[in-house]
Amino acid sequence: MTSDIASHTRSPSALPKALPSDDPLREVLHNEVHARPPARIRLPALVVYVAVLNEGISREQEWRHLQQLPDQESLTLAQLHGNFLRLRFANHTLKWERHTEFTRYSIVQALPDHVLQTGDEAELLRSLVVDPAWLAAIPGRTVAAITLAMINGDVDDVAAMRATATPWFEGRETVVSLLGIKRSCVFTDFHLRESGFERLLVVSPPNTSELRSGRTSQRLLELETYRLMALRGLPVAKEISAMLTESEAQLAVITARMESADASDQDLLTQLIHLAARVEKATSEHMYRFSATRAYSGLVEQRIEQLRETAIPGTQMVGEFLLKRLSPAMATVQATAQRLGSLSQRIERASALLRTRVDIATETQNQMLLEKLTKGQELQLRLQSTVEGLSIAAIAYYVISLVLYGGKAAKAVGLPVNPEMLAGAMIPLVLLAIWWGVRQIHKKLHAEGH
Repeated sequence: MTSDIASHTRSPSALPKALPSDDPLREVLHNEVHARPPARIRLPALVVYVAVLNEGISREQEWRHLQQLPDQESLTLAQLHGNFLRLRFANHTLKWERHTEFTRYSIVQALPDHVLQTGDEAELLRSLVVDPAWLAAIPGRTVAAITLAMINGDVDDVAAMRATATPWFEGRETVVSLLGIKRSCVFTDFHLRESGFERLLVVSPPNTSELRSGRTSQRLLELETYRLMALRGLPVAKEISAMLTESEAQLAVITARMESADASDQDLLTQLIHLAARVEKATSEHMYRFSATRAYSGLVEQRIEQLRETAIPGTQMVGEFLLKRLSPAMATVQATAQRLGSLSQRIERASALLRTRVDIATETQNQMLLEKLTKGQELQLRLQSTVEGLSIAAIAYYVISLVLYGGKAAKAVGLPVNPEMLAGAMIPLVLLAIWWGVRQIHKKLHAEGH
């Protein structure tokens, strides 16, 4: 038994260095094209395929499970770092592939005798080279499980191929496609058996290469896996559909209330924030699933195109059958994703309208306040002018009183002065001097204020 890892390194070279230093990711990105080489399958063969969701499952858990296979005690965790591992045993191979959301296990063995003729599920499980208990203990939750029988046959003899396929599919109706230029023929019934496995049958001409058989197997298994992964977005879309309908109605009510001047801005804002938080939560929880659904759907269409199917008269092709059932589901998911994004944008616009309404109301209040302040300032200026006039009169009164007392004092010492005449003559001069002094003070304060 040997193991192959999808890692490729450049051998040391004696040539002089003729390039700038490599980008750290150059070799990894370059070798990505070799990361998951297709298997070489010698017909007749049976491919047992299991894909499990690996959320919460570590690479170490999968490594320890692989170590439980015969003679795999020496398998190291480092051998799994490339996300691809092929283990070769005496009579079969096992391929392990880890992807972002799921991990795939593919076992290729010789097709057991008579199992194709009987179609017995129990006999099929007993003839597996891997213990069914080991399959059942694979870490993760099953998303796809397929038993693919691959045989040689005459693809031009449709009747003979149908006779071969009938017991394998237990007499159920199948969909059939010719792949490529009549190089292979695929049968399937898309039916889950009691064991949890689906069944596929591929009939290829005797001259079909092992590499082509491996590519055909890989495309068919990936097609079914990506189909199921794409459909994982459908239950999510149905789940949030009712929430979206309710939220859209609530937003319509909030928007209508904005037209009423009596509606409380604070109440509208509270409702809008609650609605925005609800939609944002749904977006953060489910937008990844919707994006993944679009990506998986694109891969399904790509794999169908790569099969280059040709119809057999009177039968429905595999790709046609899948797309007719997958397209409505993908349309539902896409429409739900668009509704979610559109609702988020509408809430944002409603928030902008509410902010505009609040800003206008605030501006009106500020304008009214400024008007009140202006009136108050005018009244204050009037009062100030009145006070200033009274202050000038009061100051003049005290100055004239001092002049009068001075005149009386001068008369008492014998000077020829009439105090009353002196005080009366000084009144205009004192008033003018005080008024001029107040004006100068105003000018100085005005100049300092600017």
